[in-house]
Parts: sequence; C-alpha cells; structure tokens
Amino acid sequence: MIHHLRGKLVEKNPTHLIIECGGVGYFVNISLHTFSQIKDTESINLYTHLQVKEDSHTLFGFFEKTEREIFRLLLSVSGIGSSTARTMLSSMTPLQIRDAIANEDVRSIQAIKGIGAKTAQRVILDLRDKILKVYDIGEVSVQSNNTNKEEALSALEVLGFARRQAEKAVEKVLSQDTTLSVENIIKLALKNL
Repeated sequence: MIHHLRGKLVEKNPTHLIIECGGVGYFVNISLHTFSQIKDTESINLYTHLQVKEDSHTLFGFFEKTEREIFRLLLSVSGIGSSTARTMLSSMTPLQIRDAIANEDVRSIQAIKGIGAKTAQRVILDLRDKILKVYDIGEVSVQSNNTNKEEALSALEVLGFARRQAEKAVEKVLSQDTTLSVENIIKLALKNL
C-alpha cells in the first residue's frame, strides 16, 4: 500500500493531479475538497489510498488524513464505490460528512448527486457507530442536540411558521452554537424569521 506521496506537482486539475516522485509520475485522483486545499507550489505531500481491482490500480490522494479516513469508511458501505465516495467528498467537506452521519442527517447526505434515500440511510446505519467511536463524539450530546433541534422546530411550527422556513432559521442558529437550549434556539430563530 502506498501511504503517501511527496514530490513535485507537475499538473493540477479539479479531478486529478500528476505528482513526480523520484522520476516517476503518479496519476492521482482527488476530490474538489483536496483540489481547493492545494496551493500552486512546486512540492506537494498527499496521503493516498490505492484501490486494486482485477483490471486496474487506482490511486486516490487526500490533502488531510481525515479526508482519507472518511473516504475509507465510505468505501466500507455496500453500494458506495470510489467514484461515489469521491463525489461525496467533492460535495461536502469531510467534517460536514462526519457530522451529517453522527447527527443522522439523511437530508444532507441525500442532497449529494447520485445518493438516494436508501443509500443515505445505509451510510448512516453502517457508519454512525464507527464515526462516534473513531472521532470520540459523545452520543449523548449528538442526541440531545438533535432533540433540541426537533423540539425547537415543532415549537416554531406551532407558532405558525412553515417547516422549511423554520429549519433554515434553526440551522443558522445552530451553525453558530450547537450547545444552545431549546428556548434559546427558539428565541434566536425568531429573530431570523
């Protein structure tokens, strides 16, 4: 297994790079997240994942170890191949994917091109426990935050606001502070409605 590559950046495209290491040019597939992280410098260091199949050896590169870990976790899900995992990492940052899985946010995952409801649910079902364990995210805090969000949304609906409008306001509030109580979420969301 090739763990990482350190060499000269020869070519940079949104979907791939060519890195020269010791006189050998490596074609490395990347996500848009990695593309946005790489500066136009001569030397580069990428963490890699080598996928070996009967008819091909494909090298994937990642700017951060975290992105490679998420990629490998996604590959462990039945129905998620390397191109789908790369699309997911091009649509969302590794931390957004991690948080969507931890918070059981099917909508966010389903919003990615090529991911249906069943696949999004399977990703969450297969990876949630691993994500919570690997990243040491407290399950209690995730659950209570999710519960607070739902309670706040229900209250706003009772007050006569449309679900979609209320969700946007609550998401905006929670993006700034995820530890708020239900009452504070509602108060701050009302200012945004």
